[in-house]
Amino acid sequence: MRVLLLEDDIILSEIITEYLDTLGYEVSVTYDGNEAEDLVYSQKFDLLLLDVNVPQLDGFSFLKSFRGTGDKTPAIFITSLHESKDLNEGFEAGCDDYIKKPFDLIELKVRIDNIKRHFHIDEKHIYTIRDGVSYDVQTQTLLIQDDAKKLPKKEAQILEYFLHHKKQTISTDELVSNIWSYENAPTSATIRTYIKNLRKLIGESTIITIKGVGYRFN
Repeated sequence: MRVLLLEDDIILSEIITEYLDTLGYEVSVTYDGNEAEDLVYSQKFDLLLLDVNVPQLDGFSFLKSFRGTGDKTPAIFITSLHESKDLNEGFEAGCDDYIKKPFDLIELKVRIDNIKRHFHIDEKHIYTIRDGVSYDVQTQTLLIQDDAKKLPKKEAQILEYFLHHKKQTISTDELVSNIWSYENAPTSATIRTYIKNLRKLIGESTIITIKGVGYRFN
């Protein structure tokens, strides 16, 4: 599980990072909003942990702007802002949870575990897609009966996004914003080609086209 941590308190940032490392999470640390913005547009994360009062771009503005692109990566604010208006502003910006400082690391774990359950973020490495077909996240390999097929990077990323959002309708724009950086965004035709290639491997009925909207992974 990949986590982006935006926290300008260096000591607290190190404490959180070390704790998440012990839980097996891969943490990318940033100390200001602009740097965080650069990271989310160039890399894919499973969770955003965001302080609010940080240099350059504050956490509320950062997340609100990021949500405006259609991205739905779960986000938790960790902040010293305790008033009801701050809590309201955080959720209006698009957060999924809000932790008030100071907090216990066990509380952070509980909140993250809840996010994982809610968003179906699974730490297992092998996903069963249908009878005879499974996917190994660690090696980005499809296991079809007795054969193993290594997927190209983008097709693997698309499949993993579908696996984390099963039975949800996913638009082409959502796929693009969560997998590609802005400057490397593909055309709709390119996305259709990737989907077509995946269907050939995992079954035509596994990825359903919702006309005029996007796709659904069954």
